[in-house]
Amino acid sequence: MELRSIGNTDIKACPVALGTWAMGGGAFWNRSDVPEPEKEAIGTIHAAIDNGITLIDTAPAYGFGESEEIIGKALKGIRHKAVIATKCGLWWHDDTGAFYFEKDGITLRRSLDPKTIRQEVDFSLKRLGTDYIDLYQTHWQADPAVPTPIADTMACLLDLKKQGKIRAIGVSNVTIGQLEEYIAAGGIQSNQPRFSMLDRSLETGILPFCREQGISILAYSPLEQGLLTGAITMDKTFGKTEYRSRIPWFLPANRRKVIDMLAGWKTLTDKYACTLSQLVIAWTIAQPGITFALCGGRKVKHIKENAKAALLTLEQEDIKRIRADVEKLGEPAKG
Repeated sequence: MELRSIGNTDIKACPVALGTWAMGGGAFWNRSDVPEPEKEAIGTIHAAIDNGITLIDTAPAYGFGESEEIIGKALKGIRHKAVIATKCGLWWHDDTGAFYFEKDGITLRRSLDPKTIRQEVDFSLKRLGTDYIDLYQTHWQADPAVPTPIADTMACLLDLKKQGKIRAIGVSNVTIGQLEEYIAAGGIQSNQPRFSMLDRSLETGILPFCREQGISILAYSPLEQGLLTGAITMDKTFGKTEYRSRIPWFLPANRRKVIDMLAGWKTLTDKYACTLSQLVIAWTIAQPGITFALCGGRKVKHIKENAKAALLTLEQEDIKRIRADVEKLGEPAKG
């Protein structure tokens, strides 16, 4: 199985990675339909590692620590087999930072103040049951209402690296201007933005910039919250608080177009003897500059399926065909 490096470090992992937002549950996601969600989630992490997926991405805000705790339980005794990526920047332990949103009765604030970062990393280390984090990423950037200079944030992160608490530094949800500031303040190894074949806005600026700078891209939502797996039909409904209800592609008229497009790829799934999920993931990690695809999953069967995408090599003519089909969809109609 191919391994890719995180930036210019010696930290390597399979290009298909496990995203654990849904494992944290909460108001953004419906409760898992399995009898024992935590047991299934732990089994999913074990299945990921057994099938070559070693990069596991999480964040304190995923279930207010629940996702990290599940990972810690799953990796007990096998920590050395995994590459753990977690984050800082969403804070709920006091009123430091700028109000971001409220969920499940808890108020989250944006804070990249060194004071909160130093506490966050220790909280994460404890929940994860480890004494080091492979990749530590800023989750969301400081709000202009309560600014923290990027130079101050980076000085703190570099000190944590010097202490051995983190091995590499990354960012998420940034602008090119912010990337330039992070580079000037000490350098970063990765950037985690949203990217899928339905959301390719990254390609016009940030993606080529990161390629030039040798910054790895950890693309989140490559399967568009399950829409590109073919498993979501027109009959599926979503609650008002669910994250997917906010995505325009899930509106009925837009969803219909996507479902029809996916149906047209049967010749491709037959050709490669693969599922739609595997086809989409393989296309994603074949895009220049996309280093890793963070594929969410909280069921063993899903992660086993996703892992096989890392072994799939698409022909260039099929990569081009898929892009052409996606481009024909145009922009999604707004609700």
